[in-house]
Amino acid sequence: MNGFPTASQIKRIKEQYPAGTRVELISMDDMQAPPPGTKGTVECVDDAGQVHVRWQTGSGLALIPGVDSFKKIED
Repeated sequence: MNGFPTASQIKRIKEQYPAGTRVELISMDDMQAPPPGTKGTVECVDDAGQVHVRWQTGSGLALIPGVDSFKKIED
């Protein structure tokens, strides 16, 4: 996603990643990012389209669709 997402893109992200969805990090360009392969649970998607995750490491760092690489998982 380039720039700020549109309202329809944010709606789609919220539908794809409702609270409780499990995700796995593939890559994130952030010094505070958990290591690749870390799993977490979506807490919410904010009005900017960022996916807020509670990671298994205990941290809470948001994912940015189209910038960060991650996937849904089934536990």
